Amino acid sequence: MTFYREDVIKLSLPIITEQLFVALMGMINTMMAGHIGKEAVSAIGMIDSINNIFIAFFSALAVGGTVVVAQYIGQGNIRKANEATKQALYSSIAISLVITILMAVFRKPLIGVLFGSAESSVIINGYNYLGITLVTYPLITLDLVSNGILRGAGDSKTPMKISIFMNVLNVLFSWIFINGISVGNIIHINSMGVTGAALGIATARTIGAIVIIIVLLRGSRIIQLKKILSYKIDKDLLRSIFGVGIPASIESLLFNGGKLIMQVFIVDMGTLVMAANTITNSIANIFNIPGNALGIAATALVGRYMGKKNDKEAGKCLSYITKMAMVLLTAVGMISLLFSRELASLYTTNTEIINITSNILKINAAALIYWPLSFVLPAGLKGAGDAKYTMVTSIIGMWMFRITLGYVLGITLKFGLVGIFLGMYIDWAVRGILYVIRFKSGKWKNHSVIKPSLKK
Repeated sequence: MTFYREDVIKLSLPIITEQLFVALMGMINTMMAGHIGKEAVSAIGMIDSINNIFIAFFSALAVGGTVVVAQYIGQGNIRKANEATKQALYSSIAISLVITILMAVFRKPLIGVLFGSAESSVIINGYNYLGITLVTYPLITLDLVSNGILRGAGDSKTPMKISIFMNVLNVLFSWIFINGISVGNIIHINSMGVTGAALGIATARTIGAIVIIIVLLRGSRIIQLKKILSYKIDKDLLRSIFGVGIPASIESLLFNGGKLIMQVFIVDMGTLVMAANTITNSIANIFNIPGNALGIAATALVGRYMGKKNDKEAGKCLSYITKMAMVLLTAVGMISLLFSRELASLYTTNTEIINITSNILKINAAALIYWPLSFVLPAGLKGAGDAKYTMVTSIIGMWMFRITLGYVLGITLKFGLVGIFLGMYIDWAVRGILYVIRFKSGKWKNHSVIKPSLKK
């Protein structure tokens, strides 16, 4: 057990540090938007429900590269790990470029269909915010895939440093563009509000993408991107990468599509409720950091053990990580329970928004106890290549429980935003049970992501 603890801590601590910093920077950005006005924070929350679908999609696509690289590292095949890096990176960026073009074309009708009932000022801010942030989709993909590959190779410190640097820039540029700045007669930038928030994100992501490319070209301890202008499709490697990445991406797309439908329900509840939802999610993202970090570690470590053909140790390691996550999130839940109003008050002085947010955070504290069964456990199953089962289970949970129950509780029974979140917590419980059954059955071990290779 000590061996697992050392491996898990070594890989997950930098991820926790990174995600904590990212979430805090996101929290600060939301606070800055909140002080522009409730229309601004509502517009950003509304559009980020779209952006987050694609970010989650690109992140899920990156899982294929993480798993394949991790398994080749476990096998000791460094050459194949580097080849897989280029295949994963180039193919994912190509996909993100296509999505960017489609989103640019259909941006306005999409917002009109999904959020047409929102206030006109919210809609206008939303158009501007999405128009700028969607251009950064390929940059996000580059960052997510590269970080996933480095973690798969056992290097979580480099992604941590890059993400911290990028998010500091995000807050700095967002503050400047949102509020404006004047330095004598040399520099003068007008206050740009929501547009400034989008420009801050875009600037930071551009610089971050340049940094990650430099890191890959120089090479880390194991991974190096060579001959970037020379690319030849390797069907076998892409089959391995997308064999995990495509089911994970479909899962992410349909799962987050369901979350977008929930956002549509929330829009009809009014601007105050939209603002409370944005703030609640921002705080919840902070609380989920230990679990998210351990989920990322589970994918890489299980992948490495499966690359060594040691499924017994993979199972023990995944069990240990999941239990650790449950202990940590139980502790985090206690903080949520005790300080829910104080946390909500950091974002706004509106009493109604604070009350709604505080009530949901108290319920969220109980749900965090079993959150790892719904997210950390399946992350490990994906590391073994069992991506199709997690995809089907996630889709069932989202569409049969979260959306249906969320609508019944939130809209039909008029519990409002609390009802929407209760539907989500029930979804977590159902999927957690299904993942535990799958894990105990051992069927997740019967997947082959990479082929044995003698040439290294």
